[in-house]
Amino acid sequence: MFFKLLLLFTIVPLVELALLLYLADLTNWLFTLGLVIVTGVLGTILARSEGFRTYRVIQQELAAGHLPGASMVDAVMIFLAGALLLTPGILTDAFGFSLLIPWCRAWYRKRLIRWFRTHFTVVSHPSNGSRFAEGPEVIDSHVVDPPPEPDEPRP
Repeated sequence: MFFKLLLLFTIVPLVELALLLYLADLTNWLFTLGLVIVTGVLGTILARSEGFRTYRVIQQELAAGHLPGASMVDAVMIFLAGALLLTPGILTDAFGFSLLIPWCRAWYRKRLIRWFRTHFTVVSHPSNGSRFAEGPEVIDSHVVDPPPEPDEPRP
């Protein structure tokens, strides 16, 4: 895993730099700089609006008594999109903008959930107060009133 992350954090910036230099060679450095600035500003505006929209959806789901699972995944993807759009580059901007498009986010979310389901196992235990419960167990009980004090009259 460390090796994959090392490759990701070294190869992606080198490819981004090569693409920006190639674009500057095709056009000029001023156009390339302007493109980086415009995509950063536009990405920030779009990420903010999508973030507020997702925040409202989360609030509505919580008010309705539902867990906002898909909306929370969307919020994380929008946050990631904002971070990617602030970094200069063509590939990161393309991926960041795709994370801001709702139907692309739904596609990514579906694949991300499938990946999590294949790589992680969720085990739930009944919450009956015991942390070491073997399984579901029903205990029948009834309430017993304490004996009256000697000084108190009986009801």
